[in-house]
Amino acid sequence: MPWVFDPHSGGTKIPEAVRECTRRRILAHAAKHYAGRYTSLDIRFRGALCYIDAYVEPDVPKGWPPKDWGETREEMIERLRQTPVHLVRLRYFGMDDRWSLAYYTYSNDRYEPCVFRSGEFIGTPEEALDIGSSHLPIAPAPRQGDADD
Repeated sequence: MPWVFDPHSGGTKIPEAVRECTRRRILAHAAKHYAGRYTSLDIRFRGALCYIDAYVEPDVPKGWPPKDWGETREEMIERLRQTPVHLVRLRYFGMDDRWSLAYYTYSNDRYEPCVFRSGEFIGTPEEALDIGSSHLPIAPAPRQGDADD
């Protein structure tokens, strides 16, 4: 059976130097293009994979949750602050700009293989973050009645 490249399996274990370089690249790109849309990023590596999660400031309307909800507003906000927003998973293929991409789908609660905006299966960590950033909130408009009087 002939060998066929599958961008969503296999890969190469990510060396420590590449991990640090990739982390710096992702953080720099996020700071430049997505500042204010997240409070922190969590970039983790495991084998050939790199996971990018974000933490965001929750947008909880005043008066929510209801009194019988089981947690106070403050508890809910703190829980949401500590819940990561899964963005993407990258798979390393031995070169700094040679990664495949899986996008986190909340409808299926898992990472699904996808292509980069270029239509290619291989791209850079920065291009992957651009796709994953669709999970990051846009600064919400103030709600009527939310302003402190």
